[in-house]
Amino acid sequence: MRSIFWRILASFWLALALVAGLSLLLGRTLNQDSWILARHPVVKDLAERWTAVYEQQGAEQARQLLDAVRREHRIDVQVFGDGGEPLLQGTAPRRAMAPDGPRARHPHLPWRRLGTDYTSPDTGDTYLFLYRIPHTELAAWHRDSLLWPLSALGIALVVLTLFSLLLTLAISRPLNRLRSAVHDLGQTSYQQHSLAALAARRDEFGKLAGDFNRMGERLQGLISSQRQLLRDVSHELRSPLARLRIALALAERADEPERARLWPRLNQECDRLEALISEILALARLDSNPGASHAIDIAELLGRLREDARLAAPDQPIRLDVESGLHLQGWPDMLERAVDNLLRNAQRFSPPDQPIEVRAERRQNRLLLSVRDHGPGVSEEHLDQLGEPFFRAPGQTAAGYGLGLAMARRAAERHGGQLLLANHAEGGFIATLDLPLTDSPE
Repeated sequence: MRSIFWRILASFWLALALVAGLSLLLGRTLNQDSWILARHPVVKDLAERWTAVYEQQGAEQARQLLDAVRREHRIDVQVFGDGGEPLLQGTAPRRAMAPDGPRARHPHLPWRRLGTDYTSPDTGDTYLFLYRIPHTELAAWHRDSLLWPLSALGIALVVLTLFSLLLTLAISRPLNRLRSAVHDLGQTSYQQHSLAALAARRDEFGKLAGDFNRMGERLQGLISSQRQLLRDVSHELRSPLARLRIALALAERADEPERARLWPRLNQECDRLEALISEILALARLDSNPGASHAIDIAELLGRLREDARLAAPDQPIRLDVESGLHLQGWPDMLERAVDNLLRNAQRFSPPDQPIEVRAERRQNRLLLSVRDHGPGVSEEHLDQLGEPFFRAPGQTAAGYGLGLAMARRAAERHGGQLLLANHAEGGFIATLDLPLTDSPE
């Protein structure tokens, strides 16, 4: 019985069985002499009524009361005084009776004997009352008195059974949907909206389904991006490999002077292939665990990157505007590579006589780090595709493989932020890293 459906249903049924058992036990308890004497509609106040009639109206009126009880309800009554002498009894012939004797000696007799005493509040005398009640009378009274409790118990059992069934279905059905979604996710066939109805619920299952939907969407996106990356890598590697094969084939057939002329081309293609593989590996490392985070001084990082950019392009001015006191908790190497890619991308397209503008400022609890060039910008229909691995806008002649912005975007997401790409209102292109200024990014 491993299914939670059967476990919950069995738990409810066990509870119901315990309730039923306790009800039966209570019924046996309620069948005791004391309960009958306190609850039977004829017997429960007969002693008090008889004592009042006997002491106020005399023995004859008291006898008539007992005779009336016998005629109407077939209950015989004997009354004894303090010394054990019989005061009077109903009109039926009597055997000599002791409180427990005849019933003990004749268990087959069709009546039940009960005894109780009563002390008069007026005289202080104590009277002993012995009742002989036919079993048929007791059975009829029990049926009448227990009919409503038994009916209520039966209704309660039916209602609780339906309730437990609905509750177990309400728990097991969402779990079955989640199990099916987990199976689909494991088979990489997860549908994003398969748990939409469950996620619309406002209970714990709805929250769990919503979190699972977000997790599934994220995993599906990662799987899709990895597949796309593999396709792009295989496509990008074909070109340098094909050029290498052609150059090698020409070198094998050429004479010595022609072969010497082809060697620089072979070296160039090897360098390009090595650079492409290095960038692919750098992009892949961004998806791995980067280790512990560290405090990053933004001004120091940008100052170091500006010096490196000046060494690479001495004629390209870089204007730096950094708000003082900016620190970020993150991964320095990752963030430095992201900003360096943005600077190199700006250097490719910005005219030499126009400066590259680098700005870092705090806006509420976020860091906005932007790099703007004065180049031609990008057409609006291609802005959404920028940042995808190996994508290059049409018409570009500058060297590159389309991985710089992809690495910058991955770095921003690793820091819990995003990369914003847009054409500047005054011309050129601007790339902005929008990062949260948290104490410990995850």
